[in-house]
Amino acid sequence: MAAPAASPVPPADPRPDTCETGCTHPEAAARARQAVPDDRCVEDASALLKAVADPTRLRMLSALSAGELCVHDLALVAGVSESATSHQLRLLRAHRLVTSRREGRTVYYRLADLHVTRLLENALEHARER
Repeated sequence: MAAPAASPVPPADPRPDTCETGCTHPEAAARARQAVPDDRCVEDASALLKAVADPTRLRMLSALSAGELCVHDLALVAGVSESATSHQLRLLRAHRLVTSRREGRTVYYRLADLHVTRLLENALEHARER
């Protein structure tokens, strides 16, 4: 006796992220247009997120979320050389993600402000959600 035929599986929609009709929703589109920042703001925010997106820089920022550290200690925690740490810190300073203070010959770094702290917390919390 033959086995029963398997039920046919419908083919996957080749374009699942598109509308099937040429519909428009003017009110929703207007709200969305107002939510999009100007081009300069979008470029600056994109550059900031790229700076945070590097794994070494994210480790460094995460370490600094616990409190300020000198370059030597930050390099030790991040697992990179002091030279590499200094290079990354220059980029992070340029994006206003960290700030520093000098005490004698030692420079201490910390997160620049609460926005950076929240950005890190939110990104890491989102990454931990599975």
